[in-house]
Amino acid sequence: MTAPFVFLPGWCVGRGPQLAAVDALHGTILDLPGYRDAPLIADFHAAADDIAARLRPGTHLGGWSLGAQMALAVAARAPEKVGKLVLIAGTVSFAQRAGWPHAMPPEMLAEFAANVASDVEAILPRFVGGFNRGDARAREVTRTLLDRADPLPPAATLATGLGWLRDVDLRPLAPLVRAPTLLVHGANDPLMPLAAAEALAALIPGARLAVFADCAHAPFISRPEEFLLQVQDFLNE
Repeated sequence: MTAPFVFLPGWCVGRGPQLAAVDALHGTILDLPGYRDAPLIADFHAAADDIAARLRPGTHLGGWSLGAQMALAVAARAPEKVGKLVLIAGTVSFAQRAGWPHAMPPEMLAEFAANVASDVEAILPRFVGGFNRGDARAREVTRTLLDRADPLPPAATLATGLGWLRDVDLRPLAPLVRAPTLLVHGANDPLMPLAAAEALAALIPGARLAVFADCAHAPFISRPEEFLLQVQDFLNE
């Protein structure tokens, strides 16, 4: 029996932007805690364990952005549950910290979190437009992603996710991943720099990195055919 493919979305925009790609891969989307009907779980590692508990052994697991961080944690903490791992725009740490410069400065993240708390409806288009900066199709990708985004989750869900992005450092967990791993990354991703993906690929035993030129943070929208080909080939090996 073919292993199921389960995908974890990113922060804020929900499952909509990834739905077409996941459907094409015959996969299913598992919402992060606090989105849709999924109960909010405040602790990141407890959330990873909750997701792991719902997976069949050997599931192929993917994730985008914050969802990639969660997928990485699941694969490291419950290796028997993950057959193959696909990390899109992934990193071990979204925020800069000692020994990890490939990320957002903490003060910039704090300012962003304050803006989200005051008016997330206004900040969302700027956020999505910002992380598509440098993409050859930036305007079209931004419009598509905003059109497909789910309704905003509760404020507590957004705040919890931003807390994870501020605090979580997965460098100790990444070397524990035993699943064959594919990282898909845009060369021009301004949110998760390519250097973060290169460093992450070096931390995960045997990981391979597929880099898309002239692409930013959402390769499944910017370069859908190439994205599907890369992931299908990896899952079918």
